[in-house]
Amino acid sequence: MKMADGMVLRRNRPGTKAKEFCSWPDESFEEMDTLAVQQYIQQMIKNDPSDIDVILKMPEAQDEGVWKYEHLRQFCMELNGLAVRLQTQCFPDTCNQMIATEQWIFLCAAHKTPKECPAIDYTRHTLDGAACLLNSNKYFPSRVSIKESSVAKLGSVCRRVYRIFSHAYFHHRRIFDDFEIETYLCHRFTLFVTKYNLMSKENLIVPIAEANITPGESEA
Repeated sequence: MKMADGMVLRRNRPGTKAKEFCSWPDESFEEMDTLAVQQYIQQMIKNDPSDIDVILKMPEAQDEGVWKYEHLRQFCMELNGLAVRLQTQCFPDTCNQMIATEQWIFLCAAHKTPKECPAIDYTRHTLDGAACLLNSNKYFPSRVSIKESSVAKLGSVCRRVYRIFSHAYFHHRRIFDDFEIETYLCHRFTLFVTKYNLMSKENLIVPIAEANITPGESEA
């Protein structure tokens, strides 16, 4: 929709078909105003989710802390889609622990004292906790400039949400593969946390090269 001043109103109107969602024209990063970084990242993903190198390439003069923060917000939003699919197979009686391989059992930090949770509850708790932190006015009062002490908290969020990928890969492989073919999300997340040293490589246990996707060209 075009406004009187020539600006394009980027809104999905009531009755918009799913295939037509967010079908407005692309804008350059310089043309974007409100929440420009989020808008830019989502535009790159919409254009081609497999072009991970382009999606992770930070615009010139962009604040790196804000860039990392907005990417992590986007990862968490998209991970909700994987969580919904897991609910069709990941039940408390069959997945009563949050595990990946036999060597990895994860405790849920959503409780006063970290304890074991069924995998699907761990997934919900982790995404809820990430959303609360990333939307906290105490730590992230601005999406234009972020204090280094707040940026330092992103690594712990990355480690926790990555466990959702690892559980899905090792215990619900069909769901993982179908989701990854559409979104390239684990591949993108792995390259992102590697590029910005947000996770140690020994904790990146999902072999993305074997995830039935075409690897991107990023060397991050």
